[in-house]
Amino acid sequence: MHLSFIVLIAVGLAMDAVAVSISCGFKLGVVKIHQALKIAFFFGFFQAGMPVIGWYAGVNIIRYIALFDHWVAFGLLLFVGVKMIYESFRKEEPGNGTNPLDLKVLLLLSIATSIDALAVGLSLAIINVSIITAISIIGFITFFLSFTSVYIGKKCGCFFGKRVELIGGFILIGIGLKILIQHLIQQAQDMNF
Repeated sequence: MHLSFIVLIAVGLAMDAVAVSISCGFKLGVVKIHQALKIAFFFGFFQAGMPVIGWYAGVNIIRYIALFDHWVAFGLLLFVGVKMIYESFRKEEPGNGTNPLDLKVLLLLSIATSIDALAVGLSLAIINVSIITAISIIGFITFFLSFTSVYIGKKCGCFFGKRVELIGGFILIGIGLKILIQHLIQQAQDMNF
């Protein structure tokens, strides 16, 4: 898989963290650099860690699903993408004044925004992607986008809101379709030879 597709997957996955980071910046009002770094570190770390778990599971089951692995990868990316699109339309519950810098809150937010990366990690194993390269790119992009998004949230959090999740969902669905089409074309070519 080309590096550009891993970058697109990373950007798609990061959209949950971006949306939450914007919300955190909006909630904090006054943002100091160490606060933005803390939020970005947690999101980047968990977003990079979850695919490792999914990849490990995928590597251990790949021999059992090799004939239809492209359908599994497509299904997982479709599921994650549709879930993100659905969540982009859900109304947020009014805040109860929680502090996004509180360790428990930050851990819960980090885990919640990175669950989708677990399924993507399984897809990465199925399509035989280098996990070190993938998690490095996913972690870095999530860190960078989350850090930037905290400041965006400080300036104009209500304008962007959950629109970024909508974009991320469509990116992941598009990547899933591309994987499926490529494998179906490859299978058709293999049958002709």
